Amino acid sequence: MSEQNGEKTELPTQRRLDEAVKQGQFARSSEVQTVFVLFGSLMAIQFTGRAVWEQLAAVQLAVLGHLSEVPLTPQAMQGYAVKSALVFASCVAPIVLTTMVAGLVAGGLQSRFQTASEGLAVKWERLDPIAGLKRVFSTRALAPTGLSLAKLVTIGGFSYSRVRETLDDPIFYTTVDLTRIAEFLAAAANRVITAIGLSLAVLAAIDYAYQFWRTNQELMMTKEEVKEEMKNMEGNPQVKARMRRRRPAKSQRQMLVDVETADVIVTNPTHLAIALRYDRKTMKAPKIVAKGSRLNALRIREIAGQHQVPIIENKPLARMMFKYGRVGSEIPAELFAAVAEILAYVYRINRYRYYAEQNQA
Repeated sequence: MSEQNGEKTELPTQRRLDEAVKQGQFARSSEVQTVFVLFGSLMAIQFTGRAVWEQLAAVQLAVLGHLSEVPLTPQAMQGYAVKSALVFASCVAPIVLTTMVAGLVAGGLQSRFQTASEGLAVKWERLDPIAGLKRVFSTRALAPTGLSLAKLVTIGGFSYSRVRETLDDPIFYTTVDLTRIAEFLAAAANRVITAIGLSLAVLAAIDYAYQFWRTNQELMMTKEEVKEEMKNMEGNPQVKARMRRRRPAKSQRQMLVDVETADVIVTNPTHLAIALRYDRKTMKAPKIVAKGSRLNALRIREIAGQHQVPIIENKPLARMMFKYGRVGSEIPAELFAAVAEILAYVYRINRYRYYAEQNQA
């Protein structure tokens, strides 16, 4: 019933998954990227915050300590602007670079560091306002909307509790120096942002799990789609079956042709037949040029009789070569001695024939 209705019940094939990645269709969550960027910026501030504070303090002392000596000319103001820009860039550069790297790593982890080449192509149908409104008000948009509301509630709750703890701190009711106030504000901000980051990490895990499930559901295939893809990847099974049937027939014909060139046929005597050939100049050991059982063995003996190839009966040797030998390969090393005796005997009784063949070669 599922096949008739075209219901998607089969897991996506590897080819389907690879094509989906190329088209940019893989599980991804913007919350994961937000968490990476947030914690990346926190790490940058932790490692460079003190150096940035000291640099800004030194600049302020230099400016305010010599304020009466500062010339207010256009050239001097231009120089001050350039210096201020360089100081600002040196202060924010570590944070900007860290957040950029964190964002790239988050995107790479979700895409498994594969480039969505087809996903970068321009698709004008995405600019259709009607289709955009349908996506906004579709049931698929309910989950992201619910997650966004949960995120706002979670962030609001954590922020409110942390801000209340900060406002209740005794520092607001005592006299402290500027350095203590700066340290307090930095620690309070760190606590608030860390709490928000942890809550976002939980929401990001939930969102990514949902996106992963939804993407897999979208990539599910029907049985007909799986069969069609298997045909495209491996070829039509019927054609492959015909080719497999033809290959043994072709090899069988070639094997029977090679019987004409054999030096001897070892038989069982009627059930098995193995054709051997040995050329001292080109071969290290005798080779099996053909072998067969029953009807094939009979055909090998008939061809051998037509071309005057000697036939020797040796039941144990025939069985061993038929079982362990392969057509086109040398005989097993364990059978060298037995085959050498047979070839020596054949060469003795047919010496004139083999001498003539050697002279012609």
